[in-house]
Amino acid sequence: MNAIITAPELVNELAGTDPPVLLDIRWQLSMPAAGGAAPFDGPAEYAAGHLPGAVFVDLDRELASAAGLAGRHPLPDPEVFGAAMRRAGVSSGVPVVVYDGGQGWAAARAWWLLRWTGHPDVRVLDGGLPSWEGALDTDVPAPAEGDFTPVPGAVELLDADGAAALARSGLLLDARAGERYRGEVEPIDRVGGHIPGAVSAPTNENVGADGRFLPADELTARFKTLGAADATAVGVYCGSGVSGAHEVLALAVAGIPAALYVGSWSEWSQDPTRPVAVGPDPQ
Repeated sequence: MNAIITAPELVNELAGTDPPVLLDIRWQLSMPAAGGAAPFDGPAEYAAGHLPGAVFVDLDRELASAAGLAGRHPLPDPEVFGAAMRRAGVSSGVPVVVYDGGQGWAAARAWWLLRWTGHPDVRVLDGGLPSWEGALDTDVPAPAEGDFTPVPGAVELLDADGAAALARSGLLLDARAGERYRGEVEPIDRVGGHIPGAVSAPTNENVGADGRFLPADELTARFKTLGAADATAVGVYCGSGVSGAHEVLALAVAGIPAALYVGSWSEWSQDPTRPVAVGPDPQ
């Protein structure tokens, strides 16, 4: 099954006999607003216009639990996540398409969670909302309650010890910007740097200028260059398990299965007993 879907393909499926459930996951990383600018407001963006029939899902409240020692975006409580999905009309036997404002990170987080909890048919709209050429809607749909019950564990999940081990035995990719990997800057977490042995692989290098994924053969070549061809297993982490999900999605497009370390650097860096590497060298 393809992990992504183009806007023209989505138009065709919505007009077919088995249309997918649409989830709007617009979100941006919360940072101090510069110059008095208002923080990003996902519900307001949704209210101003969304794909017809799409239901808004809040990443911070429904796709993650409260920030703490497990990181900024720990796994959500399965009951909370399941209730959110059923409210949005998600059922196990109905395909799901998720989208965001174009960056792809938030949609990928929803895609990964649905896969991890056992949904068999979920895809990300490649390019997000900007790729949609049809009319937008402001009506809030009221879909019939879905029947999806999350069963965690359908795809591999890494914890901190597992990530550390994979960095030695396989390939652990760091999806953050290169300067954060090298420890040159760290705007959010306690300390900069990376997990020893991890390889820098910024997720923004998986997409073109239009925000859409590079062709599968180009992604495959990129990940092979980074070591995926010789690795017994591949894992990904980022700052808090959001952009890392986007890298797992890119790997899926390339045909390479990968595990996600959800706690990521926001969990790892809180523990002073965990080693930290800096500079361009993985070690």
